[in-house]
Amino acid sequence: MSDASSVSYPVLPLRDIVVFPHMIVPLFVGREKSVRALEAVMDDNKEILLSSQIDPSEDEPTEETIYQTGVLASVLQLLKLPDGTVKVLVEGLRRVRITEYLDNPDYFEATSEFLVEVESDPNTSDPSVIEGLSRSVSKEFERYAKLNKSIPEEALSAVAKSDGAEKLADTVAGHLSIRVDQKQELLETLNLSERLEKIYGLMQGEMSVLKVERKIKSRVKNQMERTQREYYLNEQMKAIQQELGDGDHGGGDELSELEQQIENTKLSKEAKEKAEGELKKLRQMSPMSAEATVVRNYLDWMLSIPWGKKTRVKKDLNRAEEILDEDHYGLEKVKERIVEYLAVQKRSAKLKGPILCLVGPPGVGKTSLGKSMARATGREFIRISLGGVRDESEIRGHRRTYIGSMPGKIIQSMKKAKTTNPLILLDEVDKMGNDMRGDPASALLEVLDPEQNGTFVDHYMEVEYDLSNVMFVTTSNSYNIPGPLLDRMEVIALSGYTEDEKQEIAKRHLMDKQLKNHGLRKGEFSLNDSALLDIVRLYTREAGVRNLERELAKLCRKAVTQIVKGKQKAVDITSDNLGDFLGVKRFKYGLAEEENQIGVVTGLAYTSVGGELLSIEALKLPGKGRMKTTGKLGDVMKESIDAAASYVRSISPEIGVKPPVFEKIDIHVHVPEGATPKDGPSAGVGMVTAIVSVLTGIAVRKDIAMTGEVTLRGHVLPIGGLKEKLLAALRGGVKTVLIPHDNEKDLPEIPDNVKAGLEIIPVSRVSEVLRHALISKLEPVIWDEEAEDAAAATMATDKSDNNPTVAH
Repeated sequence: MSDASSVSYPVLPLRDIVVFPHMIVPLFVGREKSVRALEAVMDDNKEILLSSQIDPSEDEPTEETIYQTGVLASVLQLLKLPDGTVKVLVEGLRRVRITEYLDNPDYFEATSEFLVEVESDPNTSDPSVIEGLSRSVSKEFERYAKLNKSIPEEALSAVAKSDGAEKLADTVAGHLSIRVDQKQELLETLNLSERLEKIYGLMQGEMSVLKVERKIKSRVKNQMERTQREYYLNEQMKAIQQELGDGDHGGGDELSELEQQIENTKLSKEAKEKAEGELKKLRQMSPMSAEATVVRNYLDWMLSIPWGKKTRVKKDLNRAEEILDEDHYGLEKVKERIVEYLAVQKRSAKLKGPILCLVGPPGVGKTSLGKSMARATGREFIRISLGGVRDESEIRGHRRTYIGSMPGKIIQSMKKAKTTNPLILLDEVDKMGNDMRGDPASALLEVLDPEQNGTFVDHYMEVEYDLSNVMFVTTSNSYNIPGPLLDRMEVIALSGYTEDEKQEIAKRHLMDKQLKNHGLRKGEFSLNDSALLDIVRLYTREAGVRNLERELAKLCRKAVTQIVKGKQKAVDITSDNLGDFLGVKRFKYGLAEEENQIGVVTGLAYTSVGGELLSIEALKLPGKGRMKTTGKLGDVMKESIDAAASYVRSISPEIGVKPPVFEKIDIHVHVPEGATPKDGPSAGVGMVTAIVSVLTGIAVRKDIAMTGEVTLRGHVLPIGGLKEKLLAALRGGVKTVLIPHDNEKDLPEIPDNVKAGLEIIPVSRVSEVLRHALISKLEPVIWDEEAEDAAAATMATDKSDNNPTVAH
């Protein structure tokens, strides 16, 4: 029920509070609109309409985000504070409902109607109901106030002195610790008996929560008291034992056990003195103290790492060769080096062996080769992944002053190995970072130096530990390793596999592993050689065999699905049905270019994942002799293009181009793919060939690829990554490869099947490159700069004589 009123009032939106009638509340107002509304009230001596925001986090409420039902209030006191906010004391008068907001840009202003409260349902009106509810609410509020310590004494006295059920209900509702939306619901409830029932229910719920909280606090307090009591009793027991035993440490207590372990362990002299000193300190400490726990942990670590325990190293070279051949196909150079290492160990009593570093693209078997080396030598195998390690303490350990300190990864690995001569593989040594917590690569210098690691000191252990019997092997994807660290290691490069090697690896290792993993029995799955070659050529393009293994796993999954569904009893995969299992071909096998083209050259690039074919495009267009480069090129490659352009310009008459041509054209060199960063000088010969081709109009052979750095004198300098580049050329179906003459010495290390599949031509000068790469011979032109200048001057004179100037 309501009665109409056309008077408008300023509206003050409230956050996190609902004001009820009969309540006197202090408010802090900071929003400009709200301050202006208060100023308007004080100026006109008017009342103000208080209504809560639906979303209290909203800084700028709108008419839609303010509840319609609020309270008409009078401002008792207003005080402006120095920071611009206003403290105001308001008293709620009666409930109102906002009917319409007026158009007032300064503050919210609205007309409203008064809401009339009813005691109960008129049909069942009984004064005793209201009286009973009022008493129940009043008593329950007293109990609630005892549990909720935040309710002031004034609230209790106000409830006790309430002279009406309406005032009682509103006073209690205003002091309940409930949500804003629940309070708003109480404000909007006009039926008094219903409102009293809701208040009673909410108080009951709140009291249940408060009782649980009190119970939890009491339990925590009891627990703390029990712990203190136990500590006191332990101290008493310790004192009694000391009086009774008086230094007799025989028996099975923890300290005696530690003392026995120290005696039985073959500790170094320094370590033994340190352990005995720590044990002496531990005896004088309270067993419950934090310091005692730290010392106990230290002694546990000291006694758990191996001291003088060695496993017997296998020195049978023939057996070692068999294991390495069994686990890995190819990699002859690496296997040879490992066998050499074992041979020297067999003849030498103790070998401070060099640290082996296996460098190669992902998926070529570096980590698994480490496992095979451990199996071949009979050592315990421990792998430490260094990828993403940025903290020096990961290697050297934390000092014992820190809570939760531990030894570094090296000492932890020794504890795991339980022997002083394991094989520790430091994986991904090039992926370490560094930051303000130190440089782990520098911490590894001591570990990986055979002259220093006999006296390795971990920050946690604080005593020297001998790592000279450990066989360290590191792996890396690139040579991007700090110089001093690289200097301590013997690098063995693992190149990518050839197609033949990939097929053999798939047959010998990958296929059996995948058949076993997918539960395929003998005779249920077959893959012929031509289909396997197609997978290698058309579905993978990588240096290693990881993607090849994924494709084989995909075939096995598809085959298992067909067999389980009952569609086939056995799956036979050939080149014809390979597409049904693996989908469309991902890569094109064959020439980098389909036809001979002008200004398009196939170069060879080396990346961390192996070799790649690199297209180089050149284009001439009218201009003023500018050189433009695109393709996300690095500084070295841009300089290489500049050198190539300068060299071509210097030999222009020899290639049939007159020098003035350069003043009239621009040359644009582009290296697709545009999104891939590229750098390095080895594309120099390709750049020269592309520029010469575009200037002369002579096409470049489509079946030729080249690599080499060019000097301004036209010499071709050697490059790195020859094997990877030749493998990429073979994968791409290139027939002929031009390489620098100085790289001819590297050819014996190239697999025979690669050399058989390619015509490899060493070149030492650019003229040789152009002779092989262009489809037709270059025709030189005779160029006399002085004669050309004289002829040009004569033509200009003749032209001016034929066109005399007319004077006006």
